[in-house]
Amino acid sequence: MRHTEDFYPSRIGPGRGIIERIDPVIYTDIQHQPEDLSGKLKFFEENGYVIFDQLFLPEEVSRYHAELERLLADDALKNRDETIREPASNEIRSIFSVHTLNALFTSLSRDKRILDVVEAIIGSKVYIHQSRLNFKPGFEGKEFYWHSDFETWHVEDGMPRMRAVSCSIALSDNYVFNGSLMVIPGSHRYYVTCEGTTPKEHYKQSLKKQEYGTPDRQTLEWLVERNGIEVFTGRAGSVIFFDCNTMHGSNGNITPLSRSNAFFVYNSIENTLTDPYAGIAPRPEYIASRNFEPIAPQV
Repeated sequence: MRHTEDFYPSRIGPGRGIIERIDPVIYTDIQHQPEDLSGKLKFFEENGYVIFDQLFLPEEVSRYHAELERLLADDALKNRDETIREPASNEIRSIFSVHTLNALFTSLSRDKRILDVVEAIIGSKVYIHQSRLNFKPGFEGKEFYWHSDFETWHVEDGMPRMRAVSCSIALSDNYVFNGSLMVIPGSHRYYVTCEGTTPKEHYKQSLKKQEYGTPDRQTLEWLVERNGIEVFTGRAGSVIFFDCNTMHGSNGNITPLSRSNAFFVYNSIENTLTDPYAGIAPRPEYIASRNFEPIAPQV
């Protein structure tokens, strides 16, 4: 499918810069949302993320965490393409497309508590663009450098506009010191163009360590000087929703306390993928889904 006009060019040579966002952040009328949700949406609109403390009960989290441990030990999964390993230690870093591989996480991806928030942000029915389980083991979990997911999804997957939201569900306690997610508030309003040209099959390297599609230091300094950095901390069962263009990253984990989360990306059915804007072949289905069938919530 041929792509539409490129409103967010990036990786087109040596140039770099900042483009002000032209898309809405919230695609519904916040004033018409329930009172307990409208305040959360206002915070999301201003900051590019919002946290729901312990949205899931401890007994629910225990069930998901036990299934996560089972998957980690599943020999059948260890050599699948969906399984990404740490570049140095060979420890499992992520299992992609978990919503298609596992019934329990399929159900979690459609949980009404999640979709109610997602659809209030996106303003339409949604499909799952990407899902994965993330692991950051104690002592040797590696950092992941600052980036905007939308920059990659736009350039390498062909996502036209900023109408997607990520949801990270903590399956273990997140502390400020064990490699938790960091976000730059307000960064979602600025699209950071990156230098370089995307290599073929870049995903084989970038899922372990991203080298293309990362912002320059001067721009990061500018973003942080404006609004600082926040860290997603909280008990297991807490959830962070963040805009597709929010700049984020994570430090390494040298503590004994491992960290894990379930991660789902929801895209509007009115914002489906076209050809990648980098002019490369699309990334595999398990990384960037082209099944645009809308999902229905499960209670």
